[in-house]
Amino acid sequence: MASPRVVLFPFMSKGHIIPIFDLARLLLRSGISVTVFTTPASRPFFSDSLSNTNVNIVDIPFPQNIEGIPVGVESTDKLPSMSLFVPFASATKSMKPNFEQALASLSPVTFMITDSFLPWTLDSANKLGIPRFAYYGMTTFSLSLMRSSSDLLRTELSDDEVFTLPDFPWIKLTRNDFDSPFREREPKGPFFDFAMEEAMATSKSYGLIVNSIYELESVYVDHFNSKFSPKAWCVGPFCAATAPLQQRLEKPSYINWLDGMLEQGKQVLYVAFGTQAELSSEQFKEIKIGLEKSEVNFLWVVRKSIDEVDDGFENRVKNRGLVVTEWVDQREILNHGSVQGFLSHCGWNSVVESICAKVPILAWPMMADQHLNARMVVEEIKIGLKVETRDGSVRGFVKCEGLEKPIRELMEGDKGKEARKKVNEIGEAAINAIKEGGSSWQTLNDLILELTTRRNV
Repeated sequence: MASPRVVLFPFMSKGHIIPIFDLARLLLRSGISVTVFTTPASRPFFSDSLSNTNVNIVDIPFPQNIEGIPVGVESTDKLPSMSLFVPFASATKSMKPNFEQALASLSPVTFMITDSFLPWTLDSANKLGIPRFAYYGMTTFSLSLMRSSSDLLRTELSDDEVFTLPDFPWIKLTRNDFDSPFREREPKGPFFDFAMEEAMATSKSYGLIVNSIYELESVYVDHFNSKFSPKAWCVGPFCAATAPLQQRLEKPSYINWLDGMLEQGKQVLYVAFGTQAELSSEQFKEIKIGLEKSEVNFLWVVRKSIDEVDDGFENRVKNRGLVVTEWVDQREILNHGSVQGFLSHCGWNSVVESICAKVPILAWPMMADQHLNARMVVEEIKIGLKVETRDGSVRGFVKCEGLEKPIRELMEGDKGKEARKKVNEIGEAAINAIKEGGSSWQTLNDLILELTTRRNV
């Protein structure tokens, strides 16, 4: 019998693409043939990243002449502003005819996993009789809280008024933990409309693929699968399927710097806020002061030069701090022996990578599901601490002292030691989950068996 064939179609954003590369490797390990879809501009990145695999890569044209979006931009990482997200995401619908033509030319497809931000792929799947799974780059913890709180968020609660949910009375939430427009009393607008289209397509799909492990959030997986449909399948952590980088002829300068820190027996705090966060110049200034005052060693990855006004920051911290503006291999940094803490925006990919590297987190959520992820990290699984905002609000401005104190606590204090111990335990469980006999390994096997049996009936 021919091996099952799976089609993967990630959304056009590095944060959505990289986990799909890992998922492809996970599926290949289970004896599945994998075809992944992309666009012409992204094909070199796909080919390079998957060069050591036999994944079949198909590129289909990305729509041109989208209002407000520069010609040649085929990824949200290159958008001038994230305010253009909805027109960009909506424009992908015009890829549908080419997608269906390419899909029909493949040998029989057992099932497809497409990004939840590509809701139109459900219609393509239905036309060709292919079960579609929606890939959500978030947890069942976040999904359960979002769905369970929707009625409460329509009430007169103020933004920072604490409330609890009947299903999860131990979790304290505020309206500000939820992203706009969902925290609005009467949500509306283009993003809300897009989110509703996404949710509708997901509800009619065969299932949800979740980059997490059952042991990490069993209460929420069970709750979600008992209250909602379709079923969520935890088959992560995807990143544990990718072998660490082998020795290279030439290491990046930031790895050489970390090597030097390790040789001196020094611990380093890794600082990164993802590719989408937009920080004000005032907030940048406070981060610089906080890092300088904390006196810890740090590697800070930023998307642009931080010295808009040359205040001599990099020169003053040159013996213990490195600022990097190039693209970095985050996993390689987190797995480096010198890195003992991660100041993070708590995007779920970053949280998963930190767990697998057994590095505790200092949470500074900024957008999307990051505030809920931060609650999970700090209050639920206790693998990190949180920065302190000036006014105590979930979305408040962070002054230098609100950064300096928790940085020191994470790197040197008792709470940091507890978080480090906990992340070691959870990291080990996460890595074991995708090994033979592990929970995610079993879940993936069950899923494949269910789909192949269905196809052969």
